[in-house]
Amino acid sequence: MSNELPIGFIDSGVGGLTVVKEAMRQLPNEHILYLGDTARCPYGPRPAEQVLEFTWQMTQFLIKQGIKMLVIACNTATAVALEEIRDKVDIPVIGVIQPGSRSALKVSQTGLVGVIGTEGTVKSAMYERELKEKSPEVKVHSLPCPKFVALVESNQFASPVAKKVVAETLAPFLFDKPDTLILGCTHFPLLRPIIQNVMGGDVTLIDSGAETVNDLSTLLDYFSLNNYDRKEAKTCKFYTTGSPKMFRDIAGEWLGLKTLEVEHIHLGGK
Repeated sequence: MSNELPIGFIDSGVGGLTVVKEAMRQLPNEHILYLGDTARCPYGPRPAEQVLEFTWQMTQFLIKQGIKMLVIACNTATAVALEEIRDKVDIPVIGVIQPGSRSALKVSQTGLVGVIGTEGTVKSAMYERELKEKSPEVKVHSLPCPKFVALVESNQFASPVAKKVVAETLAPFLFDKPDTLILGCTHFPLLRPIIQNVMGGDVTLIDSGAETVNDLSTLLDYFSLNNYDRKEAKTCKFYTTGSPKMFRDIAGEWLGLKTLEVEHIHLGGK
């Protein structure tokens, strides 16, 4: 396998771009292929069987393009599909739940950790299992936030509507306040300033996607897959099943890129 092959990232929409942004910062020599299934987003309310099917479709598409490693940059897809995909493909695969859980336990002082995510991620209880497996005494308060993904996908993550929705959704945490809150959906870091304002400055927010890139860097070293070729310009190519213009607008703003190569693809029915 060539070390110059790109790393693949998949997500239900634009949320995984928060992982890509950190990867671009930490791994500046790596080529990137990203696929966001925006036409079928959100994954959170969907049955697990359907999430598994969609995640496999994205995985197979990027493998056909040629990638050396796969990052499932979606918490819902990680909860449902990571183990099966990791067992059945011949490249390293990493998800976003384990790194976020590990980081939360490192910083929590009170042992009370909050988790916010999609309905699917919270229902899977994967974060709670990961946290308690590593630290049985930890107390976990999980809260589904089904409206957050739509705010990001519609490019309203800095709007007055977003402030109202976030404040109303996170209200239950104010009565049983954790000292650490895991952003258990890769869309949520785009709402981070609003979430931090609602929760208060004494609550540490854990970006599960950013933490994942630390593990990704370690795996590149472990499998000797680092790209050391500095002569060839780094490439970032993006695929979406939805509107290329909407994707380009959000990705350009979040990643700070003036020009993006975005291609529309079709993966299957809704």
